[in-house]
Amino acid sequence: MDKLLDYIDKGGVIMEILLVLNVLGISLIIWKAIQIAIAYYNREKIVEAILSEVNSNGELISDEVSLRLLSLERGLETVKIIASISPLLGLLGTVIGVLFSFEAISKSGLDDPSLFAEGISLALITTVGGLIVAIPNYIGYNYLISALDRVEISLNKLSRERLK
Repeated sequence: MDKLLDYIDKGGVIMEILLVLNVLGISLIIWKAIQIAIAYYNREKIVEAILSEVNSNGELISDEVSLRLLSLERGLETVKIIASISPLLGLLGTVIGVLFSFEAISKSGLDDPSLFAEGISLALITTVGGLIVAIPNYIGYNYLISALDRVEISLNKLSRERLK
């Protein structure tokens, strides 16, 4: 744990931002996974509500199913954005670290390699941090989108079967 906190400290503000984004993204993934699982197991009740709405308003089943899934989709765009921007934040840290290294070289030459190493360390830590945040959020997003597709297909199928 101390090593992790040391890396976050060495990575500076960018690593702190990545940490916050990761906590937000993983929390959303867990919350959405729970919501989708509940919706899947309550398909019968949802289908009853869909059919009553379709019968009273004359809507298409697929339109009503899409409306019911909107609340489950909410928040997934945030996970997608986190997965997309995390590597870019890591890259920003890389550029800043290399910039610090070149500034150190221009000020003191290569006499003190530790000054140069600090910038390179920042560059590598933030690159790794960006990827560590992006990968699980990207996997979680894709998994949840697939789960939502399965729920949607199931709701459409059950609704059409009951309507016959």
